[in-house]
Amino acid sequence: MKSDLFKRIKTCLLIAEILMIVSSCHKKHVFSADEEALFLHNAQTELTDVMVYDIFAPPNASRIYAYSSLAAYEAVRYEKSGYASITSKLKGFSTMPAPAPNKQIDFSLASLQAFCEVAKKLVFSSDRMEDYEQRIKEKYTKSGFPDSELSNSIEFGNQVAIAILKRAETDGYKETRGMPRFTVLNKDGFWQPTAPEYMDAVEPWFGKIHPFILDSSRQFKPSGPYPYSLNKKSPYYRDLMEVYQTGLHETPAQKEISGFWDCNPFIGHHTGHLMFATKKISPGGHWIGITGIACKGVHANLVRSAKTYAWVSVALFDGFISCWQEKYEENTVRPETVIQQKISFAWKPLLQCPPFPDYPSGHSVISAAASVVLGKMVGSHFSYTDSVEKIYGLKPRNFQSFTQAAHEAMISRLYGGIHERKACIDGFKEGTAIGELVLSRSKQ
Repeated sequence: MKSDLFKRIKTCLLIAEILMIVSSCHKKHVFSADEEALFLHNAQTELTDVMVYDIFAPPNASRIYAYSSLAAYEAVRYEKSGYASITSKLKGFSTMPAPAPNKQIDFSLASLQAFCEVAKKLVFSSDRMEDYEQRIKEKYTKSGFPDSELSNSIEFGNQVAIAILKRAETDGYKETRGMPRFTVLNKDGFWQPTAPEYMDAVEPWFGKIHPFILDSSRQFKPSGPYPYSLNKKSPYYRDLMEVYQTGLHETPAQKEISGFWDCNPFIGHHTGHLMFATKKISPGGHWIGITGIACKGVHANLVRSAKTYAWVSVALFDGFISCWQEKYEENTVRPETVIQQKISFAWKPLLQCPPFPDYPSGHSVISAAASVVLGKMVGSHFSYTDSVEKIYGLKPRNFQSFTQAAHEAMISRLYGGIHERKACIDGFKEGTAIGELVLSRSKQ
């Protein structure tokens, strides 16, 4: 009897000990799941605002989103079981640091710390990301968060940020800063600066930056533009005239679509002697905003949201590398230049041409890539209202799927008069292939 009683007591003590261990390891949530996810959504919005303020070119913006989003995910993935490292599936990353088993860490705070630390190092106005970082810390402090756990969480977030930034320092971006300026060829068919700013070509060497998943920037090289020809029976001339005629007979719906997807970070305005610029969101920033809308729409928790942002940003980054390689290899003239020189000097595109070659359409590439990833991670028939650019005075638009939105973004470049149809269609195919490769890598 005494033996049985002793065994029962011993068993109860063992169970109590296990429960104490589990209880000590279980993180007490300071904020609700929705609040934690909202902190990350707000951090992404803050980063977008900073990049609009700093006027980052679209390719550069995609790089900043990618590294910051990967940092956020790698720091928070320990919050839930079953979330594997993403950087281990990408090229060029070392093994990410793991949390110390004997330290209490709030992974939501660590995630925000990692995100902000990476972003601060990659933007110009780092003080603005620093302000957001401090506001988050104050929220945790005021909630009665233990000092030791606060410092542990910040320390772990910083460790992840350092590991992520090591990859950023060796991705070839610094080397492209010292490469020669792009040489404009004053020949028919080749890109030339466009009105009103006649800016130099933006990021001509971005295609040399090391991608995350692509074997090379030429892995999904499109078929190429039609040969330049003013022969009225040539496919190039046919597409050119489509741009010209569309511009002459633009419908209200076409104007609305082209304006909605403009996403030009820098638009110059000239009125007499008055010159000023309008700053707007980049194409990648628009899709990061859509990602936030989608995550909120399905009530994704912080870990799932961070994972979605990370994979979408990977698709955007590799999409821009692939697209920019092709743009500067082909060095194709914008339709605006040819129309004004050869057909009608008075003709103007509805949108202002961004300063880089025509083929392929960058918005088409990255919109397709992002839509493929979002379609799988959120839902291929997810309907939503896109209000990302409401702060810029644009009326929100409703979409039945990410694919529908991507197709509209693609055709908006033709409606806006800045791309010919083939540049849009081929860009969309290129981006779709990149998005599918990202999905295949995410499943490994």
